[in-house]
Amino acid sequence: MSIYISKAQDVAGKAVALEDLVLTTALPTTGGSRMLEGYMSLFDAEVVGKLEAAGFGIAGKVNVGEFGFDVLGETSYFGTCADAEGNVVSATSALLAEGEVEAVVGLDVNGAQRRAAALSGQVCVKPTYGAVSRFGTIAVACSGETVCVSANSAEVAREVLAAIAGHDDKDGTSLPEARCALVAGESAPFERKKIALAQGLVSRADDATKAAIARFVEFAEAAGFAVEEVDDAVLEAARPAWNVLMSAELCNNVSRFDGVKYGYRSANAETIDDLYTNSRTEAFGEVLKTAILYGSEMLSEENYDKMYDKSLRVRRVVCERFAQIFAEYDAVLLPACLKAAYAPADFEADKFLCYKANDCTAPASITGLPAVVAGGVQLVGPAFSDAALLALAGQFETAKEVR
Repeated sequence: MSIYISKAQDVAGKAVALEDLVLTTALPTTGGSRMLEGYMSLFDAEVVGKLEAAGFGIAGKVNVGEFGFDVLGETSYFGTCADAEGNVVSATSALLAEGEVEAVVGLDVNGAQRRAAALSGQVCVKPTYGAVSRFGTIAVACSGETVCVSANSAEVAREVLAAIAGHDDKDGTSLPEARCALVAGESAPFERKKIALAQGLVSRADDATKAAIARFVEFAEAAGFAVEEVDDAVLEAARPAWNVLMSAELCNNVSRFDGVKYGYRSANAETIDDLYTNSRTEAFGEVLKTAILYGSEMLSEENYDKMYDKSLRVRRVVCERFAQIFAEYDAVLLPACLKAAYAPADFEADKFLCYKANDCTAPASITGLPAVVAGGVQLVGPAFSDAALLALAGQFETAKEVR
């Protein structure tokens, strides 16, 4: 399968690619779905203009899983990428491994980019929610999705993040410019020199992931940080709550794809109801259709209070737990995923693995906190600690190279 869904003929400036949830006028945007095959947007996403103004050129659109909420892109209508061992990898990590582009800018809906970076030894930064405009991205789970940057080094990720961060009046969730500048500015060093280790999640990881965590702990202690285990039971509650919120928001957001205004239209329809039903049945994949039904059920009168509203309450509790941790620690250390590789058989055995493989990414997704993945581990910090997290990730990279 081609890594690119579409590729630019000429690239002016330093090459970056966009995941195929970011709208562009020059190239089609599919969202990894048959529903939008060949769709051409009438406007560019805000990040496109910011990248070009900073001297970057758009190299092409990178394949993603259908609407970006799966594990590693395995649900894409356009196929799945695999490495030399046959394991499933994201198109983003495969492209970065080839070295053809400086970075890939995407939309972190359910942590796929962070998982991909961890499995491939690359860097991914999911910035503080609201620091980068989401205008011109295909909306999936608006309360937690964030434009993110994947790269081969923390320094490149920082450079690209600095280019795209900033206030945007077109995005109702965009933060004031002064606060956005904190994300892209010079990093203030962590003062406490203390890192919290989410031991509950680490204990469930495979040996290779535990080894990556151990390497970071060794580095951090050598750099003068104290690494201490903390109770992460509340953080683990983020996964089921985020699954409910993500599915409910996804259900609402994909309702616009009905075969009428744009996108796939079924040829097998005699009535308007047939058109809606057959277009969505034929164009959507099984996992997406299941997520739509699940989200609709969570928003039903019967389940709204006991499922959707309760998930909103869990979000608040998780935020409060992070605040307690950050009152004493600079960051939380945890895996980005619990496995070091995913084989095709894993997805054959469980088609809905995306609802179970997000244990480690859901805490940052549901709270909007910044997260950086480097060296196979994930660091989550307080809001606007993005630059400090990237600086620490860069030091970890350097320490690994010195060995």
